[in-house]
Amino acid sequence: RLNQEPSREQTTAPPSVNPRRHTCTYIFTQKDYENAIKYYSEALDLNPSNAIYYSNRSLAYLRTECYGYALADATKALEIDKNYIKGYYRRATSNMALGKFKAALKDYETVVRVRPNDKDARMKYQECNKIVKQKAFERAIASDETKKSVVDSLDIENMTIEDDYVGPKLEDGKVTLKFMQEMMEWFKDQKKLHRKCAYQILVQVKDVLSKLPSLVEITLKETEKITICGDTHGQYYDLLNIFKLNGLPSETNPYLFNGDFVDRGSFSLEVILTLFGFKLLYPDDFHLLRGNHETDNMNQMYGFEGEVKAKYTAQMFQLFSEVFQWLPLAQCINNKVLVMHGGLFSEDGVTLEDLRKIDRNRQPPDSGPMCDLLWSDPQPQNGRSISKRGVSCQFGPDVTERFLEQNKLDFIVRSHEVKAEGYEVTHSGKCVTVFSAPNYCDQMGNKGAYIHLRGSDLKPEFHQFTAVQGSVHPQQYMLYMLHKEAFNDYSLASLWQQGANTTLRSTSIICFGCHDN
Repeated sequence: RLNQEPSREQTTAPPSVNPRRHTCTYIFTQKDYENAIKYYSEALDLNPSNAIYYSNRSLAYLRTECYGYALADATKALEIDKNYIKGYYRRATSNMALGKFKAALKDYETVVRVRPNDKDARMKYQECNKIVKQKAFERAIASDETKKSVVDSLDIENMTIEDDYVGPKLEDGKVTLKFMQEMMEWFKDQKKLHRKCAYQILVQVKDVLSKLPSLVEITLKETEKITICGDTHGQYYDLLNIFKLNGLPSETNPYLFNGDFVDRGSFSLEVILTLFGFKLLYPDDFHLLRGNHETDNMNQMYGFEGEVKAKYTAQMFQLFSEVFQWLPLAQCINNKVLVMHGGLFSEDGVTLEDLRKIDRNRQPPDSGPMCDLLWSDPQPQNGRSISKRGVSCQFGPDVTERFLEQNKLDFIVRSHEVKAEGYEVTHSGKCVTVFSAPNYCDQMGNKGAYIHLRGSDLKPEFHQFTAVQGSVHPQQYMLYMLHKEAFNDYSLASLWQQGANTTLRSTSIICFGCHDN
């Protein structure tokens, strides 16, 4: 059976379940993955031993970045039918998304063994195998000696700017408003900043960030306000739109960008160099916090490493990695509002003093407060539960209440999750989510939002905006296996010819990480 397509019994559900499957098929075509999850869950309540339903729900979880849930469903599909080859495919993709490369490789090996002529599967296997070998090599050459910084090997002063380069240049080695305006226009025309200028920005911003505490604390006067933005994910034209709608950063128009500046979008370099430039121009009025995508593993899988290598060099990516490690982890405003990328903690009792003491100059660990600040998510029910992402935890309103009370805070602001309206208020107003990448990955259809907080009352004011159409396909630098999750068993035309009795009609052609069907 390993060499056979799923039988009719596998692909055709009992009559009582068929309406649910048809609904899910339609919802998948509309990219309404939350409702797809809902209806597949209802179908599984009626028919809990259908491997395809678990596999299809796994795909919906992948599309909503619930990698932990996706992994669980793919595993369940294989428990039901160990010969269901697409289950191995889904599980491999889930493990790749979680950075579990060896586990992913094992499942890709199974797929390639069963389908040796599948070029898509073989390419993903080869890419995953390459990563596993690379990781093993890195471990082999690692030593206890202090790692030498890329900065020590740079000779920026003697880097030559060629005569035919007519783009923006730092003035006497310093970022100015004129330089920032010229650079943003240069990037808008999809032109590349000279490498000397990029290195100057990185070296200088590393110095600035390294002097900051892990928990930054600021005070707004009654007449002042700050703008808080969520994930931007390499969507450069949407970043420009924020500045158009809300004004450029300045000493009287401060900003806080709450992590996940890079990956996914194809202009991550342009986004991060713009943000770093403003940090240098207004170090006390332009704030940046680290997100879970300012990490090596995520950059390797979701595009930023590939983008930097394509536009510049591997050495420059290593310097970005060093800079990201110095990004602060949280920010407290007027001793009342705590901002972080992910959320609260896997255990009670964490204090602001604990956050101040975090040694952040490293890749984040798999657990603990640093991991939670980057990865956790709120949930509607009390208590804590296993993370839908497979990392950190989910925390309920009672957890939020206890943390705020212990630390004498009013509410938290976090990002990390796509929201249809660009923001969401939960936990009785004490947990606010803001997401600033509209039409995320050029496919989700969500609005973006940013928040105004005023020193007079600290009440969040939400401002929504829609996506600006870019001219380059998103995620072109992502790993192939994450960029296209579709298992190409059939052509698009033949899938539709099979009619309504094939659950695979929709799920085989929906891609994970892009919108090309």
